[in-house]
Amino acid sequence: MPRYALKVEYHGAPFAGWQRQADQPSVQGAIEAALARLEPRAHTIAAAGRTDAGVHALGQVAHCDMVKEWDPFRLSEALNYHLKPAPVAIIACAKVADDWHARFSATKREYLFRILVRRAPATHEMGLVWQIGHDLDAEAMQEAANHLIGRHDFTTFRASICQAASPVKTLDSLQVFRTDGLSGSEIHFLVRARSFLHNQVRSFVGTLERVGAGAWNPADVASALAAQDRSACGPVCPPQGLYLKRVEYDNELF
Repeated sequence: MPRYALKVEYHGAPFAGWQRQADQPSVQGAIEAALARLEPRAHTIAAAGRTDAGVHALGQVAHCDMVKEWDPFRLSEALNYHLKPAPVAIIACAKVADDWHARFSATKREYLFRILVRRAPATHEMGLVWQIGHDLDAEAMQEAANHLIGRHDFTTFRASICQAASPVKTLDSLQVFRTDGLSGSEIHFLVRARSFLHNQVRSFVGTLERVGAGAWNPADVASALAAQDRSACGPVCPPQGLYLKRVEYDNELF
């Protein structure tokens, strides 16, 4: 069966997350239903990362197996037709080797988190950012974030329900910077690693927000990391500002 890689963009608000649910809408379920319109049978697709409820994607990657050979462009166009009106789009498609896997072949993942800093309620960005009414010190947050870069035991920043075999991960980079968004000043976090623990990025951002607000010192983040204790983590931030931005592979797919 020919295998195809799909680059997927979605708005996470209507979904209970990526993973198929028996009684709730999911991104995986929406794409599998669209595939069944093209080849009527049960379909199972796999993704590079299982995003939680409310989390968005700019560059999620999944793979599917088809019975017949499809032109990749025509497959993406057909899927987009059947995905409507769900806020899910196949923005690229490529034929891959039969043993290629969206999750296990990935070499890097990059997440973006957006904080909108303004007191007036968000309108155009509602559901797409974490809105905070007080200013944040981006330089202090970057100083704190630097303590997290490298190979560490991230037990402090790991959800209690995380199923990863080990809390030890290597964080390649964590950039914090201020930028001008359409609706006002934003703080962006770009986080890059081969793989992540459950709620790791949201735990980072929620903790670093406390530094930016002046409630924590940058050194407190180093202490929290060293504690290897979930209770040492700051608040876990809400999901709506989080995006799976990019997944990388040894060979460029799209």
